[in-house]
Amino acid sequence: MIKRMNQKSAISKINKNGALLVFPIKNEKEPQSLWSEFYPRSEMRWEWDTKGDTRVSDLWHLMKKLSGSKEVVYSKWYQGRATFFSRELFTALVCILNHQANPRAGLSGAGRGLLETLESDSPLSTKQLKSLNDLKGKFNEGIYNRGLRELFSRFLIIVCGEIDDGAFPSVALGATSLVYEDLIEAAKKMNQKKAWSIVDRLVPEGNSFRKFFDKTLKNISLGSES
Repeated sequence: MIKRMNQKSAISKINKNGALLVFPIKNEKEPQSLWSEFYPRSEMRWEWDTKGDTRVSDLWHLMKKLSGSKEVVYSKWYQGRATFFSRELFTALVCILNHQANPRAGLSGAGRGLLETLESDSPLSTKQLKSLNDLKGKFNEGIYNRGLRELFSRFLIIVCGEIDDGAFPSVALGATSLVYEDLIEAAKKMNQKKAWSIVDRLVPEGNSFRKFFDKTLKNISLGSES
């Protein structure tokens, strides 16, 4: 019998680990994912068989539900992949980033424009955001995606559910300062010692998420993004 997952258990696993991908990368053990937490002995295959094993599609739909839940934070963070954070870890990471670097330093023109738009009005769909920044069409796709990667990597934007945007729902993108104003304020008040203690406990040195954060922090401090 296939074990069914639910939102409550997923949130509990995210809070326990601090950060989890949704799906594993090439079925590697690191970084940990919701899939590996629910099915630690099962290799994930991209199968959408409604008559058989529905675990991949179930997790996909659960991801959509969780993305609109403010009990956890959803971002395209780790290598641009779907990543969930506990509120505790996300606050600590934002605290450290804001103390040790300027997350807005070195943003591309597209990145700055996208952020300014979302800080004026959030959430917005992909279609709306592209239109407001004159980034529609295949020619601008790369510019748009690079701008989003910059903003996700620096915790400046997050995903907050979906918006009906034509034939199919589109991800709802929002400025973190607006959608999670409470966490941003908490990060401002948190001292770095406490923040580092949270980070060391949940994503200690050697952890894949920690390596990615340390690299991002270094790159932003240098005023560039690798």
